[in-house]
Amino acid sequence: MAAKPKQKLQVGCCGFALAQSTYFRTFSCVEIDSSFYQLPRLETVERWRADTPDGFQFAMKAWQVITHPPASPTYKRTRIEASDLEHAGHFGFNPTIRWAWDETYKVAKALGVFFVLFQCPASFRQNKENIASLKSFFERAKRGKFQIGWEPRGEWETGQIASLCKELDLIHVVDPLRASPAHPCKLNYYRLHGTTGPQHRFTNAELTKLQGLATGKNSAYYMFNNVTMATDAQRFMKLL
Repeated sequence: MAAKPKQKLQVGCCGFALAQSTYFRTFSCVEIDSSFYQLPRLETVERWRADTPDGFQFAMKAWQVITHPPASPTYKRTRIEASDLEHAGHFGFNPTIRWAWDETYKVAKALGVFFVLFQCPASFRQNKENIASLKSFFERAKRGKFQIGWEPRGEWETGQIASLCKELDLIHVVDPLRASPAHPCKLNYYRLHGTTGPQHRFTNAELTKLQGLATGKNSAYYMFNNVTMATDAQRFMKLL
């Protein structure tokens, strides 16, 4: 079972931005990003779990076999049988994607995650087919003791995102400096990409704006996802 947060506000990075032992001493949570490309071995995540201090929390990205079609350049880092490639991506609830979710679920359970993120490619836009696929997947896929987040990066109307999140019990994941969550939840999960891409370094003004979002009653996770994420995350922690 995932550890319960001791505080309402948690700050971490998308990936181990420091040596693991140092990271565990510095931050209260991490998002495992490597699982998007290739799922880690169960013995690896069990070792991570054993090495963490009490109360430390894990989130993870779902395997891209579920969300991304094989034409995506990110597949260069994914090892999968050629016979499965044609069935990958865009939430098609076929045997390949059911298997990919089963494998992702096993890792999530072993790691005791509190959150699994489904990040979609820009090609996953709002249309009848994609809405139907999204509903089919989340209505039928088994759920664990963790929250599920959806980060759409294609063109979607805010109202449609809100409707789907409410219907399918999803948390709308956003960069709060770019957009606000379409659907209110008791937990907010923010991924901080930076306005100018991965090379972005967050300014003091941007961190102060983020601090202003941290005054609500909801629990919130701030996951930095830029080249200087370890430094920026620690700067933000000092403001909090």
